[in-house]
Amino acid sequence: MKKKSILQLAFLLFLVAGTILIIRQQQHLPYITNKGRVFGTYYTITYQHAEDLQKDIEKALKEVDNEFSMFNDSSTVARINRGENPALSPTFLKVFDLAKQVNKATFGAFDITVAPLVNAWGFGFRSEQLPDSAQIDSLLQFVGMEKIGISVDKKDKKVSHITKSNAGIMLDFSAIAKGYGCDVVSRLMRKHSIRNYMIEVGGEVVCHGKNPNGEYWHIGISKPSEENTQELQTVVDVKDEALATSGNYRRFYYQNGQRRAHTIDPRTGYPVNHTLLSATVLAHDCATADAYATAFMVLGIDKAKEIILANNLKAYLIYTDGDDAYAIWENL
Repeated sequence: MKKKSILQLAFLLFLVAGTILIIRQQQHLPYITNKGRVFGTYYTITYQHAEDLQKDIEKALKEVDNEFSMFNDSSTVARINRGENPALSPTFLKVFDLAKQVNKATFGAFDITVAPLVNAWGFGFRSEQLPDSAQIDSLLQFVGMEKIGISVDKKDKKVSHITKSNAGIMLDFSAIAKGYGCDVVSRLMRKHSIRNYMIEVGGEVVCHGKNPNGEYWHIGISKPSEENTQELQTVVDVKDEALATSGNYRRFYYQNGQRRAHTIDPRTGYPVNHTLLSATVLAHDCATADAYATAFMVLGIDKAKEIILANNLKAYLIYTDGDDAYAIWENL
């Protein structure tokens, strides 16, 4: 028994020494930064590693793009929106399931079928020919996550397809796909045993470990502004988690003298009538943070606070008070 205990202790010491050696070696590795385009936006990824992984990173992001991009005519989403019936991958099903969960948790405020309304109002704000009530009522027949689902192939139980109650329904994962793309790259980093990295895709972020200065990663939250400025409202230290921000930084309309955001409520078909201008959410994964941040921009300050507290979420909200000045509510 004594000999066995000595062997176990020796093995344990070997493991500890090996771990310390690996950590020391990693501390002296360079930080690499890769940049590029994906999902119609840009990515920046910084990580500490001996090798440049940009090819692997772009391969991982391309797989997400092939599922959810609105800019890729051969993506699963594009094919579904054209009326095709492609088999759904595990990746698609995972993100679809998360979208359904957040839709339920936010009482329908997050909705991947909202595209027809966004398109109608977006064009209206640009042309000043806003859609009327008849047009909105017509478009609402194509909106609502209760109108879509997943069916399993009767012959091959491993194959599934999307179902729609109306053939004109369109899917748009843009409010969750960038966050999920960050998560996919984060898994790639962990696969390569990378401890220190920052992943940013179109403003959505995942951070782990420390930056090149040996500090936690500092992520700025922009101040909503009608001017094209990059002024920061605050800077957050992101410690081994994800951060996503949804906001209308330079897109407002005025109602009764107050600034309001150009966000469409998928439940009513109309622009929201509240003063929330920016919602930042921190979560375990970026897809979840991305979806909730989008939903809070629909819900407004009061409803967002209720859901944040009820679900123990971390968030930073910027809104306008009664005097049209910026106000902050946070739960970090």
